Amino acid sequence: MPRILLIDDDEHLAAPLAAYLARFELVLESATRPSAGLALLRATAYDAVILDVMLPEMDGFALCREIRKESDIPIVMLTARGDVMDRVVGLELGADDYLPKPFEPRELVARLQTILRRQRAVPVPAQNQRLVFQGLAIHLETREVMKHGLPVELTGTEFELLALLAAEPGKVFSRDDILNHLRGHEADLYTRAVDIVVSRLRKKLEPLDCIKTLRNAGYALAMGRGEAR
Repeated sequence: MPRILLIDDDEHLAAPLAAYLARFELVLESATRPSAGLALLRATAYDAVILDVMLPEMDGFALCREIRKESDIPIVMLTARGDVMDRVVGLELGADDYLPKPFEPRELVARLQTILRRQRAVPVPAQNQRLVFQGLAIHLETREVMKHGLPVELTGTEFELLALLAAEPGKVFSRDDILNHLRGHEADLYTRAVDIVVSRLRKKLEPLDCIKTLRNAGYALAMGRGEAR
């Protein structure tokens, strides 16, 4: 059963949420302080993190940044503030999804299920587990990316975007195509989220200039097949 870590200082949230998630075969553990949450993440294998923005010790944005230094675990951020800029900042820092408080538990479950399913998904036929381009190698089974022979640390969302583009190099994927692939059920996510993930991925793949923007159309991987080194 997938194990989820909730980091939220609301002591009354964890127990009822754990009981609800258990109905969907999701195990929820919790921490009320960022330091305790980081300790649990370092000691235990979790499948996803639910992270509140308003926390003691450090806010959720700073904690998201700390987690991303060590792990590409999927992160769903929660906040009582519904401001779009909060969502943009969270995505820029590496969060995979965003849910404003108060939230419906069933919607949280749907988002977690989508993220976990995406983590297991293989976007190309199973017989082609390694995509090799000039300077870049993508190992689909192990979810590893090598740039000029050196590993590149990607979040789950960044890897899925790269794998999607690499499955059909040269094909233009619209923002809606990418949103549908990355988010599945979530229709109200904004196209700005795609631009943020593309920007993060481009920065990590530098100096390779492999993701092209086609104005009013979308994005495509512009790389020739070849040896990764």
